[in-house]
Amino acid sequence: MNTSRLVYRSRQFWQAISTRSSRDDADLVSSILSASQIELFNLMQKNEQAHSLRVLKELRNRGDENIDLQTAALLHDVGKVRAPLGLWERVLIVIVKAFCPDCVKEWGSARTEDSLTGLGWRRTFVVAEQHPVWGADLASQCGSSPIAVSLIARHQDKLPPSHISESSGEDSLLRKLQAVDDIN
Repeated sequence: MNTSRLVYRSRQFWQAISTRSSRDDADLVSSILSASQIELFNLMQKNEQAHSLRVLKELRNRGDENIDLQTAALLHDVGKVRAPLGLWERVLIVIVKAFCPDCVKEWGSARTEDSLTGLGWRRTFVVAEQHPVWGADLASQCGSSPIAVSLIARHQDKLPPSHISESSGEDSLLRKLQAVDDIN
């Protein structure tokens, strides 16, 4: 892990444990999400809500006003409500990804069916790898647009470099979401 990535992860850790929400944040969320989407957003852990708000605010600072992109920014990690992770589990994911990213993919590929019980230590990695699809399903159930749902489902996908010059509108939105998610 290079120095800049270590600094970024350290900042992210401190943000996670010192999260505060404000009335302005609630107003911002309600200006973008529907009532059912707000209910979904409110199920997220406070630190995940704060992360999503930082992603949204950075997109807006960059001039991105696309409502599907903003919805995806707020709900991209909502799949984690299915199996909330503790701080130590998130730290573990970061460490393992730094040293063995293929391990995270392999351990996170377990079939979950209806329950995460019985996965033992692999549960953490299953959540890390599969929360985008779970979140997309939840977002779809509460009436999110097909583009927002797709952005949520794909927010961890790696786009091949060839996509950069010949990307669709959705891939362009995905790249924007990923860029801001990676720094927040």
